[in-house]
Amino acid sequence: MFKFFKKKPTESPSLQKESNEKGDGHFHAITVKEVRRETEDAVSIAFNLPEDGADFSFLPGQYLTLKANIGGEEVRRSYSVCVAPHEGELRVAVKEIEGGKFSTYANRDLKAGDAIESMAPTGNFTWAPTGTASHVVGWAAGSGITPVMSIAKSVLASDDESTFTLFYGNKNSNSIIFKDAIDDLKNTYLERFEAHHVLSREDQGTDHLKGRIDAAKAEKFAQSLIDLNKVTAHYLCGPQEMIETVSAKLESMGTAKSNIHFELFNTSSPSTEAQAASEARASANASVTVVLDGEETHFEMGPKDYVLDAALDAGADVPYACKGAVCCTCRAKVLEGSAEMVMNYALVDDEVKDGYILTCQSHATSDRLVVSFDE
Repeated sequence: MFKFFKKKPTESPSLQKESNEKGDGHFHAITVKEVRRETEDAVSIAFNLPEDGADFSFLPGQYLTLKANIGGEEVRRSYSVCVAPHEGELRVAVKEIEGGKFSTYANRDLKAGDAIESMAPTGNFTWAPTGTASHVVGWAAGSGITPVMSIAKSVLASDDESTFTLFYGNKNSNSIIFKDAIDDLKNTYLERFEAHHVLSREDQGTDHLKGRIDAAKAEKFAQSLIDLNKVTAHYLCGPQEMIETVSAKLESMGTAKSNIHFELFNTSSPSTEAQAASEARASANASVTVVLDGEETHFEMGPKDYVLDAALDAGADVPYACKGAVCCTCRAKVLEGSAEMVMNYALVDDEVKDGYILTCQSHATSDRLVVSFDE
């Protein structure tokens, strides 16, 4: 269950992990505590603790991988925790996407008391205090606010000097998820929290806040609203185009790449050329072993096969969620041989250097490959 820590006797219990560990890779039965309408097309969902004693403590910015049976089909999706560990609650936000099976189910059918399954919180898009005052800047669009909200609350609660500046893009004021909660933060931390809403379909009286968050907006904001030399970290979450353009602009203005953290909520598919090139370098017929909970599963895979799909076909109950190089749920370490990822939006450079791969995107490039989900 949750690990509770208190800085002071008067503070709320914390759901803070002691370290940024990967989740256990297993699903646990949990129940819905509350479904709260946030906007016309978004809800936040609070959960009760799992009864099997699993550790569901989390770091600000991490996510849950949820699983439900919808219309006879098993559906898995990952959603970021939108509260801070010190609030003593486990809650995610889900925005309904046209045609989205899980998001539609969550917004229209899910209710308090319903049973669902979830993996323990995990993810690398996290913030931790450094011992000195921080100035963190969040860049979010749409439902990308969910992990950024967790991080913002954590930064502001960490000490009496740290500050947070939020740039948040939406269509209009009615589509702003957590609008009241953001206003509450502004009222609570008058001198330490700023929020700037960028709306694409609503005129706020200034061109600076009209449109979408892009490179031009990032440059303007950096010149007038923040001091890049004093920013300790940037956290970006939202569409791929926003993240790529804003990250590139921040780097061009002198921000170290190591100070820019991002998480995508969706990505484009790999190009036909990239897919073909990766398959051309793949082993014609690889002998693969996957290790999970100390158990080994052996199988053969061809050059067009992905490690994850081949492992599932072989009967291995390996963890996965998005299958789109985003969520990191299928992360594993290469112990023997080699593999190549077609796409990677989840692993950081050090993880790749240490031999980790996203199995949903990896082709075997050696005749023998051994990967472990236990590392």
